[in-house]
Order: sequence, then structure tokens, then C-alpha cells
Amino acid sequence: MKLLMVCLGNICRSPLAEGIMKERIKEQGLDWEVDSAGTGAYHTGELPDPRSIAMARENGIDITDQRARKITAADLDEFDLILTMDHSNQRNVLALTRNEQQREKVKSILDFAEANKQDEVPDPYWDDNGFQLVFDLLDQATEGIIKKLA
Repeated sequence: MKLLMVCLGNICRSPLAEGIMKERIKEQGLDWEVDSAGTGAYHTGELPDPRSIAMARENGIDITDQRARKITAADLDEFDLILTMDHSNQRNVLALTRNEQQREKVKSILDFAEANKQDEVPDPYWDDNGFQLVFDLLDQATEGIIKKLA
């Protein structure tokens, strides 16, 4: 299974989602791959946001090996599941698809968060206090992904 986590700039939400999912994959001994990307190229080549790095670190996860990149057309074929953080990200990814098979791969990550009442992972870029909520939502969602797909 190959998973791609997608947000806007690939520095806050999707790096956290990638890091959390990598930890879960390791814990479960699964032979899965996970990556992340943004729908925009604003931060290409940059490390995740320092606040995402700190939040991951507080939870025993190191995401400093990641670098921001923009989603490509090839990603739509390469990955089995493309998980978006919000409605805007999902619309942008769907606009890149060329066929129904690719469209079916694009899902909201929170579709997998069983106890969650939100339908979007909020972008914490402008809210220092939002990183804990984002981590918690992504933690729930990645647990749900493992339950449904492992």
C-alpha cells in the first residue's frame, strides 16, 4: 500500500500525517510506503514548519527528514490512496486527475477518523495553538486507516 498525504504547502499538516503514519506502519510491521505533498509549490525543498517538527517531537516522532514538494501528475498513478486535509486540497487534487481510477483514490483523511466530528483538518499555519488539534485529528485518522486497510 502506498499512501500520499496532501495539504496546501506541505509544511504543516501533511508532514505530520506522514510522520504519524510512518510510526504506525513501523509499529504494525506493515510493508507500506507513505509520502506527503502540497497542492502549492510555496515551500518546495523546505523542512516542515518548526511548529510541526516540535509537535511531532513531543510525540516521539522525527519528521526532519522530510522536504516539501508539490504533488505531481505521476503521483496520481503511483499512490494507491491520496489523502487530503481539507475540501480545497481535495478539489485541487481532483482537478489533476485524468480518469475515474485516479479520482477514486482521492479521499479526505478524516473519513477514516471514527470519533471525529470535523470534516476538515484545519490549517494551523496562522494559529500557533492549532497544532495540537491537528496532531490529534491526524492521530485518530491514521489509526482508522490502519484499522480499515491493514
